[in-house]
Amino acid sequence: MPLFAKELGIDLGTINTLVCERGEVVLHEPTVVAIASAEAKIVAVGQEARDMYGRAPDSIEVMRPLRDGVIADYEVTQKLLEHVIAKVCGSFRLFRPHVIITVPYGVTSVESRAVQEATLQAGAREAFLIPEPLAGAIGADLPVSTPTGNMVVDLGGGASEAAVVSMNGIVAAHTVRTGGMKLDEAIIGYVRKKYGLVIGDPTAEEIKIQIGAAYPLDEELTMEVQGRDQVNGLPRSIEISSGEVVEALQEPTSLIVGAVKAVLEKTPPELASDIIDRGMVLCGGGSLLRNIDKLLTKETGVPTYVAENPLACVALGTSKAFRHLDLLRRVLTRP
Repeated sequence: MPLFAKELGIDLGTINTLVCERGEVVLHEPTVVAIASAEAKIVAVGQEARDMYGRAPDSIEVMRPLRDGVIADYEVTQKLLEHVIAKVCGSFRLFRPHVIITVPYGVTSVESRAVQEATLQAGAREAFLIPEPLAGAIGADLPVSTPTGNMVVDLGGGASEAAVVSMNGIVAAHTVRTGGMKLDEAIIGYVRKKYGLVIGDPTAEEIKIQIGAAYPLDEELTMEVQGRDQVNGLPRSIEISSGEVVEALQEPTSLIVGAVKAVLEKTPPELASDIIDRGMVLCGGGSLLRNIDKLLTKETGVPTYVAENPLACVALGTSKAFRHLDLLRRVLTRP
């Protein structure tokens, strides 16, 4: 590789996009784009666009170009990646960067090709794809190159993935299109059904962050929530507790537990014994949900730990993967 070309690891997520260079996070922005509908022109990207969410006039559409971890709008995703690469490398660059970018495990060849093409069109010299669970395992410093079983669960915004990694490859994996956004939707539905109160995505996310939990807490938390009354349309406030949020999240969290169990059932016995001894590691923004580790330990009997830097874990793994490109070439794909 050219000496002066940057090596960027990109975690292209449904909620956030993170860029790592030399093992450090150099960019962390929401995967959100604001478009002026009439001219079909992008007016804001990242945090600036995220601040417009739910507040912009009808003339501006604020959207997430990824859905369930895969590209839903190719052109907008390409523009987003252009913005990200330009922000890290500068608009005028002599050497185009080499990029390793994440994709969910088990994506179709069409979905993979879309990510590769969008990355190349956005200014990359070459683009390798790495499955998110493998990047998460590398980012969590698990010994992925050894013949031992390492289990990682990546709880992202659009999808949750559980995988067993050994010898630089994925032995068994399962993906469910349930992530942070589905948790928000579950909270919105619960508040509307129980209290007749309509709340938006940002409010639901705030509830999840402030008092959300996957398993009952030792000490109950409460929060005041404001929204629009479903009957008369007027503003109204209610108080919601963490116990209610646990109840609201039962369905999506049970799907995540199901994905973990599905992987454990497919894992070869020799690797399964390693996992029982070593436990499984959680990464991704969803692992910050209170007591998600306790829930998984209770339901599977396998000790569960949250990675040291769960939000950046996958992105750090993409950057670290450059050190082992020769070993990883058989699992990384490129055009």
